[in-house]
Amino acid sequence: MQYLLLVYTDDTLLEALPEGEYDRRMRHCLESADELAERGTLLGFQQLEPAKTAKSVRRRGGKVSVVDGPFAETKEMLAGFNLIEADSLEEALRLAEQLPWTDTGCIEVREVRDIDAVRRRVGATARPAAA
Repeated sequence: MQYLLLVYTDDTLLEALPEGEYDRRMRHCLESADELAERGTLLGFQQLEPAKTAKSVRRRGGKVSVVDGPFAETKEMLAGFNLIEADSLEEALRLAEQLPWTDTGCIEVREVRDIDAVRRRVGATARPAAA
């Protein structure tokens, strides 16, 4: 099963880390990511630019609006993600616990939905990939 580990961080807690601690944690994450990728557990990962650079797009009553930043009442903002392959939710949670960002935010663990099953259910056929 695939799981998405959504990494949320609190800028206040990140800024309170001792000098060089963020880089030490990031180095550990990247080295761990390389190991997990070699084992086939980590399928992909990315960091996101700060939430203050985001735009949110909504359509309400036929009108589209674009506003600055995320529209959330929270200190923790989405900072990145890890897409993993795990045998169970418990294994995915164990992998999430190893990320140092649990100290400065949280890791949300969500199973990735089988989109092929959704396609079959709703009768949508996949288009062939472009050559």
